[in-house]
Amino acid sequence: MHVITGEARGKRLRTLEGLDVRPTTDKVKEAIFSIIQFDLDGAKVLDLFAGSGQLGIEALSRGAQSCVFVDKNRSSVAVIRENVESCGFSERSRILNMSAEDYLRAAPNADIALLDPPYSNGLIERVLPLLEPKMNPDGIVVCEHEAGLSLPERVGKLLRKREYSYGKNVALTTYTVSEG
Repeated sequence: MHVITGEARGKRLRTLEGLDVRPTTDKVKEAIFSIIQFDLDGAKVLDLFAGSGQLGIEALSRGAQSCVFVDKNRSSVAVIRENVESCGFSERSRILNMSAEDYLRAAPNADIALLDPPYSNGLIERVLPLLEPKMNPDGIVVCEHEAGLSLPERVGKLLRKREYSYGKNVALTTYTVSEG
């Protein structure tokens, strides 16, 4: 696993081993960043369920102003910290060991939120209503989830914009902030 482009291009990233870990593939990561490429410069990014931190690190590498990494697994947080430091992004990062739900109760607003929780746990559906008031105008939410999951069309001011499918197992759903 590595950073695809930008400041930290080519940097190798550590990940946890085991059956509970499902790093985003390069193909899906490229797709995510093609979707948000014009919104990254100077953005405040939130990487929920951060795992190894690869999505937030990729955002920082491509010009995001800052990133908050949130994961409740202590081992994941240690890997995120190591990856952020090795890429030189410590000063633009905040790494928190807590659940997404707990973080969102007092979180500052974000421009881009990247959600890649463990599949089949209903976490996206639980987190979207908490995330919705924390998104800035013109904000974007990208959810990576199992194929076949249909997320709601609207969650408050979040309007589902598009769904993408990548093979039999992975899909992306994007939301934009709509005041209407």
